[in-house]
Amino acid sequence: MHLFSRNKQHEVEITISNRTVVRVLLLIIISFLLLSAARQASHALSLIFIAFFLSLALNAPVHWIAQRLPGRKRGSRSLATTVSFLLVIAFLGVFLFSIVPPLVRQTATFIEEAPGLVDDIRDENSSLGSFVRRNGLEDQVDKLSGQVSSWVEGLSTSAVSTVTKVTSSIVAMLTVLVLTFMMLTEGPRWSRFARRLLPDDKEAHAEKLVHDMNKVIRGYVNGQVLLAAIAAVLIAPPLFILGISYPLALMVVVFICGLIPMVGHTIGAVIVSLVALFTSPWAALIILIYYITYQQIENYAIQPRIQANSTDMSPLLVFSSVIIGVSLNGLVGGLVAIPIAGCLRILVLDYLMRKNYLEPATVKAITTPKKV
Repeated sequence: MHLFSRNKQHEVEITISNRTVVRVLLLIIISFLLLSAARQASHALSLIFIAFFLSLALNAPVHWIAQRLPGRKRGSRSLATTVSFLLVIAFLGVFLFSIVPPLVRQTATFIEEAPGLVDDIRDENSSLGSFVRRNGLEDQVDKLSGQVSSWVEGLSTSAVSTVTKVTSSIVAMLTVLVLTFMMLTEGPRWSRFARRLLPDDKEAHAEKLVHDMNKVIRGYVNGQVLLAAIAAVLIAPPLFILGISYPLALMVVVFICGLIPMVGHTIGAVIVSLVALFTSPWAALIILIYYITYQQIENYAIQPRIQANSTDMSPLLVFSSVIIGVSLNGLVGGLVAIPIAGCLRILVLDYLMRKNYLEPATVKAITTPKKV
């Protein structure tokens, strides 16, 4: 291939061999096949990705337990991981046993009484009935009555699909737990193997990078736990004031749901509002408005600041990474967006410092946590 300038004395010749062309074409084809395979296996890859970050987050607690095991078992990661998982399973078992049976009973009672609730609204002697009559909402109430009847009749039809979705969710959760367990037990072995592949002069530098990225992930998990705890504490006053059933169990529900970024509070709001509905429709409405208001305050004010301090990132970077993560891969993207952004930030700053684009003092100033 020849490229000519206006001056023939500056003729430039570029030679591309057939082997290079074949390599480029093969690279394009292989990349396309890998992307197609990744798209087909996106669900499985998402589970592996979640398990990977869970194992990194739980690595420190497992190591702490392993160092405090008695006798010859001290340092056993398999036993420490087993103990950790048993504690988590026991906690979840007690929680589910305390809230699920009463919730199922109340749900069944609500389904049986749902048509009667609509009839009560029609009653002119009730406060709701008077409100409906004054505002001319009789037609809307009749329409609501028909929708409730259709919904109750269609519960048996939708039960099969609901059971299928619940079963799929349980299988996915168990898969993540098994993968997390295996990664926690085999993680140090793979880490030692990876260190052997590195040159001796780069091993210390690589360990520092891994340590810094682990610190970011631990900070993210700690920040999310703090956010969930704040939400659980702040939901307590309206629960007790309105006399909602099982307030302590619902606080635990809010805490567990709060561990899930972005959509966790939406799930928690639905559960708490449904339970409040058994007390009264007004209580459910108040709880829902209260929860939605707090969720907006947390998403736009509290979460970016707490995660910024926990991961040494600016609130703008935290918020932007969550938006990008959700737009790229939904819930999973939002779940891992902040730790991925923190790890990429560490790698970029390290690269700029090694290439002398940034001085160490500048990098230290950038990475020093600031109170926000």
